Amino acid sequence: MAVFLDRLGRLAFRRRRRVLLMWVVALVAAGTASVLAPAAPDGSYSMPGTESQRAFDLIEQRFPGVSVGGSAEGASAKVVFVAPDGQKVTDQRNRSVIGEVVGRVGKVDQVVRAADPFQADAVSGDGSTAYATVTFEVKAKDVSDAAKQALEKAVEEGRDAGLTVEVGGSVLASQPSGGVTELVGVVVAAVVLLITFASLAAAGLPLLTALIGVGIGTATILALSSALGLSSATSTLALMLGLAVGIDYAMFIVSRYREERARGLAPEGAAGVAVGTAGSSVVFAGLTVVIGLAGLSVVGIPTLTQMGLAAAGTVALSVLVAVTLIPAMLGVFPRAVLARSARRAARADARPVPGRPNMGSRWAGLVVRRSLPVLLVAVAALGVIALPAAKLHLGTAGDESKPTSTTERRAYDDLAKGFGPGFNGPLTIVVDAKSAKDPKAAVKATAREIGAVDGVVSVSAASFNKAGDTAIFTATPTTAPDDERTIDLIHTLRGDRPAIEKATDATFMVSGSTAGNIDSDQKVQGALVPYLGLVVGLAFLLLLIVFRSVLVPLKAALGFLLSVLAALGAVVVVFQWGWLAGLLGVDQTGPVMNTMPIVMVGIVFGLAMDYEVFLVTRIREAHLQGERPGQAIVSGFRHSARVVVAAAVIMISVFSGFIGVGETLIKMIGFGMAIAVLFDAFVVRMTIVPAVLALLGERAWTMPHWLERIVPHVDVEGHALTRDTVGTADTADTAETAEPTDTATADEAERRDVPVR
Repeated sequence: MAVFLDRLGRLAFRRRRRVLLMWVVALVAAGTASVLAPAAPDGSYSMPGTESQRAFDLIEQRFPGVSVGGSAEGASAKVVFVAPDGQKVTDQRNRSVIGEVVGRVGKVDQVVRAADPFQADAVSGDGSTAYATVTFEVKAKDVSDAAKQALEKAVEEGRDAGLTVEVGGSVLASQPSGGVTELVGVVVAAVVLLITFASLAAAGLPLLTALIGVGIGTATILALSSALGLSSATSTLALMLGLAVGIDYAMFIVSRYREERARGLAPEGAAGVAVGTAGSSVVFAGLTVVIGLAGLSVVGIPTLTQMGLAAAGTVALSVLVAVTLIPAMLGVFPRAVLARSARRAARADARPVPGRPNMGSRWAGLVVRRSLPVLLVAVAALGVIALPAAKLHLGTAGDESKPTSTTERRAYDDLAKGFGPGFNGPLTIVVDAKSAKDPKAAVKATAREIGAVDGVVSVSAASFNKAGDTAIFTATPTTAPDDERTIDLIHTLRGDRPAIEKATDATFMVSGSTAGNIDSDQKVQGALVPYLGLVVGLAFLLLLIVFRSVLVPLKAALGFLLSVLAALGAVVVVFQWGWLAGLLGVDQTGPVMNTMPIVMVGIVFGLAMDYEVFLVTRIREAHLQGERPGQAIVSGFRHSARVVVAAAVIMISVFSGFIGVGETLIKMIGFGMAIAVLFDAFVVRMTIVPAVLALLGERAWTMPHWLERIVPHVDVEGHALTRDTVGTADTADTAETAEPTDTATADEAERRDVPVR
């Protein structure tokens, strides 16, 4: 592996113009294809294997053109009216104002119908609240700005008349954007790179190559979206993770190149060794990321499968960019990527002596000397933080999780106050009476039985399909959609089904957004442990091959689990319990979005294995060169800690940018990712890993003889890159295939020098 990548890096260095042209052509081709391709379809969140999904499929089959809620496929909204204190919406003046507002809304462009609340039985029992259901001829994302402005103007007129008027639904929902905070994250990343490398070229190179890789990846996803049925949201994870690993991988290779130049290698030889050593780590780290992302398919949710596979493809592309485009760019800037002092040394033909202590080696030395107390303190700290994860409550947040500054949240609260907390989450009951002798009587009996269940406040009139053998009606719970009692009610209805079916000769299914969310929560929660087992197990096997050790992969897997549990515990503390919520601008606590933990596991797993492979590879490399275990830990940290810390700080900065978004769910994702990287990089990889390796000593690098015979040998550390092979490659390959350039004669002569290690 190391020899192959060394040759690939040298070839890319020499043929830099062709390599650069190839990637530019790929970027232009992918961008052109994405522009010419049909638009991506709307995201459809299906949940195969659940009752709510089976009900949805039955509705599509027997009620063509109608959604689970029974509405047309166009967007819908609820305009909610609340009378002033002491008044009712049925008062003559208020009723007149509501009629005028509804009439204006009905004339808005793209609006099909605005239902009069007084004719649609949409007035609360106490007369304080009413709502008008507005149906559009297009979907929410296609509602024009002019239509939104006209709707808002009509609403303002109602407010000016003294009523409280809010709009629920997604029509006026603002799209969350990180704005300045996300920009700050990118700026921080650039500053960290500049501080780490002390060179504008070296700092800009990872950003440039990462953007090229992500650009090709996301453009390809967009180009294939229509043909493969990918939703527009599929590229989100690919963009986030592709940028993250792209920067990391470039940093690792550029850092190794600078180190090899400091050892005395000529530019081409340094590029080859950098790709052969750090590039080997990048390849195997990339494989672990791909495993984690592709493993999302085991959850059984098509949307997650699409997101995982698309992101995995982008990460694989980032690896290819790292081992080809990076050495080509180093060929263009062989000296510019070096620090100023290193450039002066190169011009003076000096040979700096590596090995001086730095912060990384000092920290590693401290951990090695105090390994047991450091290990106990670190594990105990993460363990305490992880304890709240046992109280993790998954859910699918809706308008109730939005800030009170939004009209959607205020409309949700007004409806809950006027019509009861269960009004915002009605259960859709789908009755299949095809086998009943009298379908209408069977549906009526089913509705009566369901309405009598404790926890159901009311049932609506049933709507039949054209054949008259299937009906839909809603059952309104007494409790809110995210209330545990609503979950119990759904389980009760499904548990009572055999008795009800026996009495009515008709079968029914409980569906709707509330039931669908609960089914989704349970499916994701049930898949979390198998998913963790899969990715950790496959990563263990891969790391077993890389490090030829049983204890090192085991330590890596357990450390990852510890950091993930601690991150989930922190998310529970902030977003469920409300601790420090005000500091982060969290207006509403509630359940954790159901897909957030499993997506976080996939992303953090990839980044954690990046840091693990890069750190431990350098430690094992020093050990293979004859250093004692404790000394090898210090040497490995001296060479790699600075880059790993920089990579982690960059990721934390990027993810933290999302915390400044107004949307609670986006805050949750940003906070979860940032805190997970913080725990894993600084506590697990930089503290627990060296402490465990110091305690294990030589045992860390051994495996049973029978296992050693069957495990393939891959040279990730570049041990095969001896002085002879490096020198031969520099002289022979350069002499035969060197590409003419306009570079100065001195630089060309330096590239043709035989490197000395």
